[in-house]
Amino acid sequence: MKSKNEVVSCLSAPLCICDSTLSTGEQAAGAVFSSIEKYRIAQLLDDAGVPQIEAGNPILGEEEKKTVRHIAHMGLKASIMAWNRADIGDINASIDCDVDSVTIALPSSNIQMENMLKKDHQWVLDKIYESTDYAAQHGLYISVVAEDASRADLGFLIDFAKVAKEAGANRFGYSDSLGIEDPFTCNERIKMIKQISGFDVEMIALNDFGMATANALAAVKSGAKFIRTTTMGLGPRAGCAPLEEVVMTAKHILGTETGVDTVKLRPIAESVSTASGFAVWPTKPIVGSKCFAQETGFLNNPECTEPYDPAEVGMERSLIIGKHSVRNTIVAAMSKMSIEISRDEAESLLSMVRKASTMMHRSLSERELFLLYEDMMSGNNTFDDEAPASPQQTE
Repeated sequence: MKSKNEVVSCLSAPLCICDSTLSTGEQAAGAVFSSIEKYRIAQLLDDAGVPQIEAGNPILGEEEKKTVRHIAHMGLKASIMAWNRADIGDINASIDCDVDSVTIALPSSNIQMENMLKKDHQWVLDKIYESTDYAAQHGLYISVVAEDASRADLGFLIDFAKVAKEAGANRFGYSDSLGIEDPFTCNERIKMIKQISGFDVEMIALNDFGMATANALAAVKSGAKFIRTTTMGLGPRAGCAPLEEVVMTAKHILGTETGVDTVKLRPIAESVSTASGFAVWPTKPIVGSKCFAQETGFLNNPECTEPYDPAEVGMERSLIIGKHSVRNTIVAAMSKMSIEISRDEAESLLSMVRKASTMMHRSLSERELFLLYEDMMSGNNTFDDEAPASPQQTE
């Protein structure tokens, strides 16, 4: 278990990732990680340089407590966090797991306070102070999270953050629990909270409208230092801000480093995919197998058609032979098979490729391209466009 000062030292990067794949990510409908799978994923996240890992929710039961405790004792470089309601019993369960950090979460919107808690603003603030103060007395690093913050009154969120800070919290979490935030509003609200409260802010973005990564980046531009992510964006409903997208867009679009080794993002995704049963979609940004596959493009100048070098994420570019291929694609594909063809031959072969791809409704394999090449060179009519004459027509 790290001391609070050691945790703060872990979180010294300009932009810090708190990855919640093992906690929020497991809330994806149908996903269940075994303890062994959680240990493996935690190790991969740590190896990649993720500075803080939310390992689970100890109040879910003894098996969950054992798993969280085991991860806390793995000797990882990362800070190990557990999720809690604003409840002393929850925090005691986390303390029993020897974690060094806790999330303390409570609804902040009127609709959730009235319908879920049946409580008022003052009750929420009192519970936040009580639970945060208790966790601080036990030497824990604390992130106090305002759930459903995107529907909460801005003035109340500022009070929420101030109370948490006064009680000993280390940062304030703005949770867009329903994924209804937009980058413009997000930027303005978080900027205001940070300026008035003088507190570090963490963005927790859900993806119901496909804007989790955009909202995460907007939060960073407004001064947020922490982003909570999950691998591949796994999470409830449409999921969360994906680890791999946040890390790479922060690096290339905002010019902000997270300290996460981008080459290790795909191995993490593969491990999480196996554990969760959720496939890595081929065109999934950053980690999909076809992120660098092209039918068209400037093959000799990939910088013209690619936003970054695939080697950054341990990937390789690939040629796809199909309807949208161009002559240079054909020349490159044949050269890969140690066959040099002329410009005219490439044009003829390209025509055959486009026709074959359209007829089969898919791209062609390297073997199929070679067979088309052989047919072209031998003069065979691959497509047999002219139907044979009927007996009546020949009489």
